[in-house]
Amino acid sequence: MAAEKFIIIPYKRARGGLVPGEMRQASNEASAEKIATAMAPRFVGIAAYAVIVDEETGDMTSPRLLISLGDIAELNPN
Repeated sequence: MAAEKFIIIPYKRARGGLVPGEMRQASNEASAEKIATAMAPRFVGIAAYAVIVDEETGDMTSPRLLISLGDIAELNPN
């Protein structure tokens, strides 16, 4: 079974590139945007996403960007 979850990923600079920090989870879309906005001054970039999570495997798919502030990396670089 799959469920939509909301995550916030902060980014910092390291060795000339962007590195993701510790991912946080939010209870809904509005909360994810509020958390991201509050965290933004402490990071070079931050993004909030809605993702589909397979509850059996924990795999996340279908990311949908809700808000981004500052510099962020691609969630799924090819």
